[in-house]
Amino acid sequence: MVAAQECNVPIYILMDYPFNLPWGSSIRASVIGYNDYGDSEESSFGNGAVITTSPDSPYDLKDIQSLRTPSTLTFEWTEGPANGGAEVTSYRVWYD
Repeated sequence: MVAAQECNVPIYILMDYPFNLPWGSSIRASVIGYNDYGDSEESSFGNGAVITTSPDSPYDLKDIQSLRTPSTLTFEWTEGPANGGAEVTSYRVWYD
């Protein structure tokens, strides 16, 4: 008897050879059942999962000294190379 009717596919596998899928790709999956007597027909395709993850960290954080005032600091940074499959909509700045 089958214990679970689910599987986990690591994102890195889909992004590597032979698939080479980029962030944001839509994934269509189907399932075939196997037993000692043969294979089932292929199921209909699933709901179109999308490869997503959190974005890469921004880098090259700099204090823009020319915009410094007695009461504020201004920073700029470069967006991380991968957005995780969705546009970055905001940033949270931490300081101590």
